[in-house]
Amino acid sequence: MQYSEKVMDHFMHPRNVGEIENADASGTVGNAKCGDIMKIDLKIEHNVIVDIKFKTFGCGSAIATSSMATEMVIGKTVDEALQLTNKAVAEALDGLPPVKMHCSLLAEQAIKAAIKDHYIRTGQMTPEREELFAGLDEDPHDH
Repeated sequence: MQYSEKVMDHFMHPRNVGEIENADASGTVGNAKCGDIMKIDLKIEHNVIVDIKFKTFGCGSAIATSSMATEMVIGKTVDEALQLTNKAVAEALDGLPPVKMHCSLLAEQAIKAAIKDHYIRTGQMTPEREELFAGLDEDPHDH
């Protein structure tokens, strides 16, 4: 399996690893089939993600996609971060092997799970926003 230099870099030197004490929001997603689990913590000020940390139990691609996803949303508004797609994460890493694309979807879902938690905690969850999180609990391997 061929991995890009960016994937290897984010695997060997992941950014934003750890946890945020008293995080404003947290999201954890997991996948029973491959055992990947991702947890994302957010620090949010004035609707902007000012800090983000992740903990990932999984393969190198899962770690690399978590790292890249956190880099892509830090400094963005919560609504902007919600637009993050797994394809954008994979492209930012100069591609992933097809059998590893589910890792980028897991990274997208972990960010969305944390944002969902933020909306719920702050009373900002609306029926319209609820629709944005439909399918969040689906297994990425099923796609």
